[in-house]
Amino acid sequence: MEIDEGLAVEAEAENGRTYTRVTAERLRELVLGLGGPGDRWLVLQRIPDLPDVFAQVWHESGGNYHLEHRLGARLLGAELSDAGRVADLMTGWARQEPDWDAGVAWTPVEPGPGKDAPEPPRKSADVVEELLRQRLHCGYDTRAELVETAVDHLVGSELEPLTRAQARALVDRLWAARIAEQRTWQGVTDPERLTRAFLALEAAGITARENFTCCRGCGLSEIGAERPGARGFVFFHQQSTESAAAGHGLPLYYGGFDGSADTTAAVGREVAAALHAEGLSTTWDGSPDRAIVAPLDWRKRLMG
Repeated sequence: MEIDEGLAVEAEAENGRTYTRVTAERLRELVLGLGGPGDRWLVLQRIPDLPDVFAQVWHESGGNYHLEHRLGARLLGAELSDAGRVADLMTGWARQEPDWDAGVAWTPVEPGPGKDAPEPPRKSADVVEELLRQRLHCGYDTRAELVETAVDHLVGSELEPLTRAQARALVDRLWAARIAEQRTWQGVTDPERLTRAFLALEAAGITARENFTCCRGCGLSEIGAERPGARGFVFFHQQSTESAAAGHGLPLYYGGFDGSADTTAAVGREVAAALHAEGLSTTWDGSPDRAIVAPLDWRKRLMG
């Protein structure tokens, strides 16, 4: 995945690459480069992702560009011959410019046969919904990952598992509600301050990973492979995220790669300083044997 500071969209190409916050310049390059085998389509989704909201284009060398955009049940398409015009339209869509779609002969596109998902058993839906709300509060899962979680959660249990269609409908409903909630948040949130601190630590030669692996043991065993040559590391794992989301503080695990207690303590001081520089507080006695705990107001904005 490439991460650029740019448009509030994620672009996915047929070749499997994704571009988060793709710049307008890079988006134009991607559109103009379409046409060859394995590189014939590009899909844009907003950040945060919204159910049934996207723009996409298909182009095969020698043919027109088929551009589509969808908002809810409304799917429209157009045939265009000018790649530059297509790039301008997709950029306008990404920027949510007024009348970005003006001057184009849009026609309705039939989405194909579909079936509404039957209502799942109430108890099954309640159990899965409780889990999904927890995952949404943590804030790191994409819609696609949440659908897989919902499908798998009750397999092998006494309750009837949700079908994929039922899982998708439930995820989309809860996702949309969480997006509406986060629109009321003002200013920079604590998780965003945390990300800024981690980026500063990365720039200083310390590997910094969010929501990394399932537990402390796995994190400590895998962090060294993340960035060979780093001076040290800091991470929090999925259980740490759950702790922060539940209001119990975020434990951070840190250290050096030489096994020295002095190095570990020095890295810990750098981590604490980076968090303090972003306006976050920490609880830590300076011991290399203890985790740094950051008490955070956990309002993590959804992305994927």
